[in-house]
Amino acid sequence: MITYYQHLADEQATCQFGATLVKLIYNITGDNGFIIYLNGELGAGKTTLSRGMIQGLGHSGNVKSPTYTLVEEYHLADRHIYHFDLYRLNDPEELEFMGIRDYFTANTICLIEWAEKGNGTLHSADLLINLAYDENARRIELIANSSRGADIIAQLQHITE
Repeated sequence: MITYYQHLADEQATCQFGATLVKLIYNITGDNGFIIYLNGELGAGKTTLSRGMIQGLGHSGNVKSPTYTLVEEYHLADRHIYHFDLYRLNDPEELEFMGIRDYFTANTICLIEWAEKGNGTLHSADLLINLAYDENARRIELIANSSRGADIIAQLQHITE
């Protein structure tokens, strides 16, 4: 299992890490879709990291948490980002009613917070990201869950050495 760890000092560092990460994903995956599960307690920085990723691909507007809408969509020049927050999901079957399978296509990056709530319905992640409190900062851990996830981590290790 290939993993990567980094200390993120503040919100700005979290956003910057997200921007760096999404550019690697964009360059490595080409036209293929990519799925990320974002794990961590409430307030750990999942939406902040997502904001950095979404803005890192050129979105200039606000990036809000999809806590009440379940999904926020961002359509960029040649890529779509779908940011899911399943925290308020009562039953994984609700995802079928919203057409969840239609989101997992080519040219998409799916960011999924609280993925365990959609157990049995979601596609497997390429990359698992765990965010945790580290005193006043955050610690991020990336775990490859596919060969493309491993390629992302290898490139990330190369540029941060």
